[in-house]
Amino acid sequence: MGKYSPVRAKKQLGQHFLNDEGIAMAIVNAMTTYTHQHRGIGLMEVGAGTGVLTKYLIKEEDIDFKIAEIDSESIDYLLENYPGISPKLFQEDFLKMKLEKIFPAEFCIIGNFPYNISSQIFFKILDYKDSVPCCVGMVQKEVAERIASPCGNKSYGILSVLLQAWYDIEYLFTVEPHVFTPPPKVRSAVIRLQRNSRNDLGCDSTLFKKVVKATFNQRRKTIRNSLKPLLAEFEITATPLLDCRPEQLSVEDFIELTNHLIKKPTL
Repeated sequence: MGKYSPVRAKKQLGQHFLNDEGIAMAIVNAMTTYTHQHRGIGLMEVGAGTGVLTKYLIKEEDIDFKIAEIDSESIDYLLENYPGISPKLFQEDFLKMKLEKIFPAEFCIIGNFPYNISSQIFFKILDYKDSVPCCVGMVQKEVAERIASPCGNKSYGILSVLLQAWYDIEYLFTVEPHVFTPPPKVRSAVIRLQRNSRNDLGCDSTLFKKVVKATFNQRRKTIRNSLKPLLAEFEITATPLLDCRPEQLSVEDFIELTNHLIKKPTL
């Protein structure tokens, strides 16, 4: 049985509160190995819940620490138990926040991410890839495996390619259901993303996303067939990649494939 949680977990918010201090410290340490080398950097915690990570993060010096929490019950609990965090706390939906208005420079992201929006959080990180050099998050094990998966695996997909284009991904460790209140029906995992050295894809980045999404949305088809919806707008020059399926293509292959699409002239 998990420990009693002072805040009621809400299914509609995807809440499962971690109650294992050892795991909480491991998650924090996975981030502070980065922040200790980058003094003054911003750090946003997504979904503080009952403060299992927050109580360690507020002790960290030389970081610009902020918290995004949408649940009013969690906010009341956090303010009561950690009153000093009031100016750091934003009662907002993280997915809708204008993060550039909060952090003037680079910032990292950490959290036991709400499971119902974990993929959306990573898509938002991609929107801020030039400002977010590091992210440590706990998500469903299936999502973590998908993000960290190399090409050739069945779990390799859209998030795998888009994130691996810009980040080095580490699957850190698996977390069992019994350490949460309430226990989720799935296993969880902690992953770390660190920005790689790529500054430019070497192709049209918007088209790159379209190609990745179009191919994986019909992953059982060959690339040649899955790209047919784009043929009204683009011509495809010959490449052996067209005879592959999307899970066979690396990030570099997708970049090459994107460069084989040429915009049709407008009449």
